[in-house]
Amino acid sequence: MNILIVKLSAIGDVVHTLPSLAALRQCYPAAHITWVVEEAAADLLAGHPALDRVIVSRRKSWVKQLRSGRIASPLRELRAFLRELRERPYDLVIDFHGLLKSAVIVAASGGRRRLGYDSLQELSGLFYNEKIHEDMGKHAVDRYLDFVHYLRRGSGDRKPVPERPPEFMLAIGEKERLNAAALLRRHAGTLGIEIRDGEAGTVGAFVAINPVAFWETKLWDDGRFAELGDRIRRELRIGVVITGSDAERIERIVRRMETRAVNLGGQTSLRELACLYRQAALLVTTDSGPMHLAAAVGTPVIALFGPTDPVRTGPYGPGHRIIRGEMPCIPCFRKRCETGDCMRAITVETVFSAVKEILNEGGFLQGMETGSKTRQGGKGVGDGNQ
Repeated sequence: MNILIVKLSAIGDVVHTLPSLAALRQCYPAAHITWVVEEAAADLLAGHPALDRVIVSRRKSWVKQLRSGRIASPLRELRAFLRELRERPYDLVIDFHGLLKSAVIVAASGGRRRLGYDSLQELSGLFYNEKIHEDMGKHAVDRYLDFVHYLRRGSGDRKPVPERPPEFMLAIGEKERLNAAALLRRHAGTLGIEIRDGEAGTVGAFVAINPVAFWETKLWDDGRFAELGDRIRRELRIGVVITGSDAERIERIVRRMETRAVNLGGQTSLRELACLYRQAALLVTTDSGPMHLAAAVGTPVIALFGPTDPVRTGPYGPGHRIIRGEMPCIPCFRKRCETGDCMRAITVETVFSAVKEILNEGGFLQGMETGSKTRQGGKGVGDGNQ
């Protein structure tokens, strides 16, 4: 059996689909499974043990080149992409994305069964010959798993596969672990931690902060992030690592801090970032891909929410904290806002209190006094070499 998964972006959405991939592999252990993904999140899937093939769509690059007047190169790459897509006859194609850009790929694949949501968002529903209801009251992880539940119900001639808790398997290998350890070791003095080889992990504790988000309305004030970092350093005597793709923004925050923080902005791959988060005591973050990555590796998350809905796309699983301003207009799902009041309503004191609570619950504050706390690997994380 040949199965094609279409989930193009973004990082958080791809992370949310990983439990469905694990469930599909459990349900169809002998199947050949291919995943079509865009460049930004492709690193998460490279070498994944549950996948037989990853096909990368460079759609954004093609559109950019076409808009600049370059035609031959993107058309040549697009033809190669379509040839690769059609090399295998797919028995089942699942569109986890549900937009026109993904539905077109579903149609182009030539798959026999084309499964998607019964939604006409961007007319995507016109491209499927099988549909299921999309329950927007569910978290995205559970919503995507509805596809697998549907397939299991329809497989009356096969022995049912027992249900298992959602599994966030990431293809993290020795290379990623060593690279992340080397980064932390380089800054161990600033962070007040010790990096041990092997399974011992990090001795000591540090807090990771991700201040970056793609939506302007999801951002928290740079000065507040700086103040939060200073309070963690001064009052809790714990190191701070700031991560994210926007190196310029992170540098602004670091410059505004009166204490020292480690700036790792733009210095890790996604899988290396997952390794780094797995060693952190917790992550303070905006609603973004790194938020979901930290939750996937079992690290407690303090998530700052404004215009979006944590019920649908918050950090999945227990042990996390959602902090949001209580505004009558949320969730509005707007990428632009004249006031930004919902994020401004979140105070440094509220976030700092949550940091203290999680560190106390994990024994990290006591561990700093005794120097004995060791951060072990995260929960539910599969390594690509296992």
